Amino acid sequence: MRRCYFAFAGFLLLLCSPSLLFAEPLTVYTVNYPLQYFAQRIAGDYARVVFPAPASVDPALWMPDLKTIEDYQQADLIVLNGAAYARWVSKVSLPRRRQVDTSKAFKDDLIVLEDTPTHSHGPVGEHSHTGTAFTTWLDFYQAVQQAQAIADALSRKRPEHQSDFEKNFTALRKDLMALDLALQRTVAAKPRQLLFASSPIYHYLARRYDLYIEDTVWEPGAMPNDQQWQQLRLMRESFPADWMLWEKPPLPEIAQQLDSMGIAIVVFDPCANRPASGDFLSVMQANIANLRQAYTN
Repeated sequence: MRRCYFAFAGFLLLLCSPSLLFAEPLTVYTVNYPLQYFAQRIAGDYARVVFPAPASVDPALWMPDLKTIEDYQQADLIVLNGAAYARWVSKVSLPRRRQVDTSKAFKDDLIVLEDTPTHSHGPVGEHSHTGTAFTTWLDFYQAVQQAQAIADALSRKRPEHQSDFEKNFTALRKDLMALDLALQRTVAAKPRQLLFASSPIYHYLARRYDLYIEDTVWEPGAMPNDQQWQQLRLMRESFPADWMLWEKPPLPEIAQQLDSMGIAIVVFDPCANRPASGDFLSVMQANIANLRQAYTN
């Protein structure tokens, strides 16, 4: 009888052991797709990483509904981009101790934009990019720092899996730094190349890789008006660029008119939301291949 008692007591102790208590995967919510990609690669099977924004929206401008906000509040970790990204975060109450500001390590190097024009992204309404530039991950060295913040937060939550998190982070860092090197080599082929950008979202990309960019504020799905075309012609008198960066392929009629002016298109997708195919790494590899056209022709 006593033997059965000790066996049962041992079974109860086993059930209460930390290794089993921690067997349930963490729930991690992120505010954009790059952070989801980083977090899932680092966490592996030890976390369920959720980015709940619809595929059709710009996560920077998206406002989640009350149920989704509650889901964020219940998460074990809330992974934020920082740099004033996802402004809805400042309008709701989220558990401070569960938040991970992934750009905190380089907060003193964030870029502040002034007097940018107002424009719109479909149904989300008009806005401007005045304020802090937020596409921080387009500087792949900064992306590594953001991934490091995620790895550190996961290790604090599940220290018994720290070695796995560090191993996965090391593999991710290798991939991100390969992108960094590929971009540096691409730009080195023609370091004074001039580029227009259809949207003011490439500031960290330009700073890290020494790109010479002049911004416009055009949308891929809306034909610019006559005044905008005239402004581009005037810009080109002092900034004779033959290439324009776009988040997405623009309308055929936009491409045709640009071509008539001798301006070719380069698609460089910031990949803030889930891509239709592939993942963050494959999209960035495609972006670099697209950009290489401007630096080799």
